[in-house]
Amino acid sequence: MSLVFVVIGLVLILVGANALTDGAAAVAKRFRISNLVIGLTIVAFGTSAPELTVSVLSALKGSPDLAMGNVVGSNIFNVLLILGVTAAIIPLHVPRSTITKEVPFCILASLVLLFVASDVWIDGATENVLSRIDGLVLLCFFAIFFGYTLAIAHNKTDDADEEGIKSMPVWRSALYIVGGLAGLIYGGQLFVDGSSAIARNLGVSESTIGLTLVAGGTSLPELATSAVAALKKNPQMAIGNVVGSNLFNIFFVLGCAASISPLHVAGITMVDYAVMIGSAVLLLIFGQFFRQRTITRWEGVVMTLCFIAYTAYLVANA
Repeated sequence: MSLVFVVIGLVLILVGANALTDGAAAVAKRFRISNLVIGLTIVAFGTSAPELTVSVLSALKGSPDLAMGNVVGSNIFNVLLILGVTAAIIPLHVPRSTITKEVPFCILASLVLLFVASDVWIDGATENVLSRIDGLVLLCFFAIFFGYTLAIAHNKTDDADEEGIKSMPVWRSALYIVGGLAGLIYGGQLFVDGSSAIARNLGVSESTIGLTLVAGGTSLPELATSAVAALKKNPQMAIGNVVGSNLFNIFFVLGCAASISPLHVAGITMVDYAVMIGSAVLLLIFGQFFRQRTITRWEGVVMTLCFIAYTAYLVANA
């Protein structure tokens, strides 16, 4: 039954995220917001909604390792596997502003998370706790990021007519948004309950389940969105979606989760944080150097192999 709950919950989450994203993106398109901004905000929020649902509910249900593992694992999955596989199929041209601003901000977000969640390493505490104060700090960083994207939206309005975004009446957009949220909330409850039960029955830590099964499941919307955007020759949406989603995951998802209920994190190791930070740095290096501002096929293969190696490490140490 736990596996059934996970599958049903995941289906509801994915359907809900898709509906929420379509509805919100249609509203954004109506107001002529640029592709990059839609990718960084509306689409990123919609595809991060499963992580938000799972992490907040995990925190409320007393599964902090699942909440943290979900975010850290999703960020690794987004960069190394989603962008890696996408670039291996179709080389991705990276917008200049993404390399100079958004990706460095993503690296900063990863470092901020490492610092606020390393009480044992920095303060010599007995355990690592993402407190309510830490959560509020993350939300403040999110406010800065959101203000930056609003500035972009004000300055860039010439490419808002994205063929991949459905046009729909306002009433239908509202229906998609409300229905999507309902699917996310109910599906998230089933998914968290089922995943926690599987971890207990298999004797596997919740952090490992969060870094693998849950992270992969909640990152499926990012995978679908980026793949479709790349196939439609819109790398701005593909890369903006992943980078924006990673920023949302750390600043908004964990910020909300920790603000609601402090996260006592034990199962996330320095290796996990290092891989998350390293993946963002690798994206910066591949995007900036070699073939400038293009992630080539061989670079995509390297990123994919890094993800496979990390997953093998998790399985070997489960």
